[in-house]
Amino acid sequence: MVHALKEAGYHPVVLDNLSTGRKSLVLDAELVVADIADKITLNALFKTYKFSAVMHFAGFIRVGESVEEPAKYYQNNLAYSLNLLDVMLDHKVKNLIFSSSAAVYGDPEYTPIDTKHPKNPINPYGQSKWMFEQILSDYDKAYDLKSVSLRYFNAAGADPLGRLGEWHDPETHLIPLVLQVASGRLDDIKIFGKDYPTKDGTCIRDYIHICDLCQAHLLALEALLKGGDSAAYNLGNGNGYSVLEVIEAAEKVTGKKIKVQFSPRRAGDPAVLVADAKEAEKKLGWKPKFADLKTIISHAWAWEQKLMTCRGVA
Repeated sequence: MVHALKEAGYHPVVLDNLSTGRKSLVLDAELVVADIADKITLNALFKTYKFSAVMHFAGFIRVGESVEEPAKYYQNNLAYSLNLLDVMLDHKVKNLIFSSSAAVYGDPEYTPIDTKHPKNPINPYGQSKWMFEQILSDYDKAYDLKSVSLRYFNAAGADPLGRLGEWHDPETHLIPLVLQVASGRLDDIKIFGKDYPTKDGTCIRDYIHICDLCQAHLLALEALLKGGDSAAYNLGNGNGYSVLEVIEAAEKVTGKKIKVQFSPRRAGDPAVLVADAKEAEKKLGWKPKFADLKTIISHAWAWEQKLMTCRGVA
């Protein structure tokens, strides 16, 4: 996102506590190492710069962990996020792009899921995202703080130029884990559940390239800066792939056999999540550029191979 903003002529300043991030991946952008829990630092930052907008990515995102440790998720994703809104209002910054999630919908009543679908989160992670979206709606009415909530389905892929990609510790996302098996970093990939009501018994997800996500953020930012209203959009390709289909595609891309180990279902995992993103296409003019699953995996595979040559870099 930082690269996309800079290429579009903006001057982004990154605030990150580095609890899950890495300083080296910010590359040449300006970085402030701090937490949104720290209102003193937030206030100082907003005094130093005259921001036109804020993009809020600072959320914990692991569904299973949210079921086991809900306090962690409500504290950071909700309570600390209110600090950010308070400081924004104090400094008259009234444009926010929020990283929301398909998890706000819970178990889908129909697919593909449009933005009118009932919101019924089935885990604390999704609940925290939906609660914050409702807070943003109230802040719009009361304080004229405009926001665009972008409900990601499954972010995947990597920078096509190989500069950036997923690098989590521990890694929990399917595609990078599958590719770690292909590269020899892992012995096998664990599949959580093989008895879902899907064509092969494994979960189906809608995978969207990270660069397409960034493009949607840019378009949402431009809409707000032009005086646009608050909104919420789904971001996905509209195509669902099962876990086994992702593994099969990864085997074709890498030329490697990927060993599978089946495990019990995880708490809080819906069987199918596929997006209807027509609203984002219609109102933002957004259209995914890298919709093909093999392309997404190919970019992620190039990044995994690069990681193998620079392991241990902080």
